[in-house]
Order: sequence, then structure tokens, then C-alpha cells
Amino acid sequence: MLDLAADRHAAAVPSPGLLPRTDSPAVVLTDVRKSFGASRVLNGVSLSIPRGNVTCVIGPSGSGKSTLLRCINALTPVDSGSVLVDGIAVHDPALDKLALRRRVGMVFQQYNLFPHKTALENVMMAPIHVLGEDREEVEARAVALLSRIRLLDKAHSYPGALSGGQQQRVAIARSLAMRPTIMLFDEVTAALDPVMVKEVLATVRDLADDGITCILVTHEMGFARDVADQVCFTDQGIVVEEGPPEKIFTNPDDPRTRDFLGHVRF
Repeated sequence: MLDLAADRHAAAVPSPGLLPRTDSPAVVLTDVRKSFGASRVLNGVSLSIPRGNVTCVIGPSGSGKSTLLRCINALTPVDSGSVLVDGIAVHDPALDKLALRRRVGMVFQQYNLFPHKTALENVMMAPIHVLGEDREEVEARAVALLSRIRLLDKAHSYPGALSGGQQQRVAIARSLAMRPTIMLFDEVTAALDPVMVKEVLATVRDLADDGITCILVTHEMGFARDVADQVCFTDQGIVVEEGPPEKIFTNPDDPRTRDFLGHVRF
């Protein structure tokens, strides 16, 4: 196993000149609204996420959780309101998306690995082809990342030879290869069996312990309670309430939060 302190530095620290201010929130959303046709998905979301914070977003299906993440990463443009990520105005039509991609990594429910590329090649592709980085340097970083997620022995395996949990961990390493300071996770365990869920959540827990800002949309209430610094409950396109997990899970203020948690297991 490689030294995780050195590996953490390689995976998490952005290039010189891109270092964010440490005294400002990592992400700030102000009155964000988004509709798809006649359907209002985000109805005035305001949220501040401190740097190095682990925030879990919970709530019923259709409450806008995934759209919220996609707005943070500029995959979905907002209709109104503002989204600031490390000081970058994501809502600005003139947004430099490449600069944002250097700061923000995103992992989806579907792994989306290239089936004709090995695990190592999947991790290496974006830094080489998107950022134009040196192949040897990228390969060394990719090897370190695969070691970090305990899959170095699968470096030359193709996705079809990996379990679902292993593929999801490779997808996480692929995002980390861009050296983001913020990681977004969109229900990354939804398609996995319980054993694989534990594998993936252990990897996310490691990132949280390393101080990377993590924002997770999740149905894993036990994980949210154990790992999150902040839990946000969303319903009908708004953040109903937010707070430390002990408060949200044991003594929520809003009856909608209490009703939701009364129907889930954790």
C-alpha cells in the first residue's frame, strides 16, 4: 500500500494558481431555481457548504437532489439564482467549464467506464485527453489512486471483469485523477448489493477523512449519520432543513423530515 498522505496530496490538491481560499465556503447556492418544462424541480434552494465538509443530501425521490448536484457541476444550467464553487460563478453563461472540472469531480450511479479500456486506462484518460498532462506523470498518479482504493491488482483488468463495487471505485479514482477539491456523489450505491455498498462507502469515508469536500445524494441513512458533518433534507424542490446529523436524525424540526425518516431504515 502506498503512503496515503503523499497520495492524498497528489489526488486532492489542484495545480498551482488554482488554490482556493481556505476561509470561504466551498459551495454557495442562493435562491437557485430550475424547471423542466412545466415541472419546477428546484424552487429556491439556498445552501452553504464549508470547505472540507461532508454534506449528505437526503429526501424522497423527485425532491430535486440529483438536479441540485448537476447544477453545482454545470451539467444542468440554472434558470435563476447563483451557484458559486470555489468562487467560480457556475451560473455565469461565460463559465469556463474546464476550470470548473479541475475543481469538481462527480461520480454517478452508473459507472460509465469505457469497456474497451482497462481500469488503469480509464483513470488516465481525462488528465491526458482533457488536460493534456504528461502520460508518465498521469500514469504514476493513476497507479497511486488505484492503490488507494485497494484495486491496484485490477489495474489491467477490463470493466467487464470487475464487480459493480469495483467498477464504482474505479469511477471514483477516475474523478480523483483530475485532482478536484470537491467531490459530488449521486446515489453511487443505489445499484449495488450490500457487500459492494460497504466497499464504495469505505472509499468515500477515506476521502472524507482526507478533508476533501464531499457532497452526497444518498439513501444510506446510516452512512449519512456516521460520516456527514451536515445533512440536508429536501422536499418539493427546497431545502426543508439542514443541520448536524444528530439533530436531523434524532430531533428534526420540520414534520416533513420526521415523516420521511419515519419511513426509512438506518
